[in-house]
Amino acid sequence: MAVTSAGILLYRLVEGAPEVLIAHMGGPYWASKDAAAWSIPKGEYDSDSEAALDAALREFAEELGVPAPDVPYAELGTFPYASGKRVTVFVADGGAFALEDLKFGTFELEWPPRSGRMQPFPEVDRVEWTGWDAARERLVKGQRPALDALERQLSEAGA
Repeated sequence: MAVTSAGILLYRLVEGAPEVLIAHMGGPYWASKDAAAWSIPKGEYDSDSEAALDAALREFAEELGVPAPDVPYAELGTFPYASGKRVTVFVADGGAFALEDLKFGTFELEWPPRSGRMQPFPEVDRVEWTGWDAARERLVKGQRPALDALERQLSEAGA
């Protein structure tokens, strides 16, 4: 069975230009990378015991340390990764979402490798609002189709 994840892609309009909220992945592997090292806030869930939107809201809060905005969410679609993983993405207007008081969740990893020492690392180490072009370059490859879908949706809506 394929791994399933769910996430939230917030967007806002700044002087008529759309921006999206993306998070730089934490941990030592991603520390010095920028291109293809960012993600939407998302995480895995069991579709037999949790609804995708509930999982997306939970993961947003776990990764950023604050609840997702209390706004209407729309399912943008489910996007397959080359690995077979499937990510269901929900979108919402996050124009009022402030990047203050974020407290990034952590995970433990043996570091350095084969050292036997477990160290905590942030799940994400920074979050930014960014325009389409930068987001397309920064997002991991498997999430770029979600960005394209949101761009089409906003264009059709006249945004």
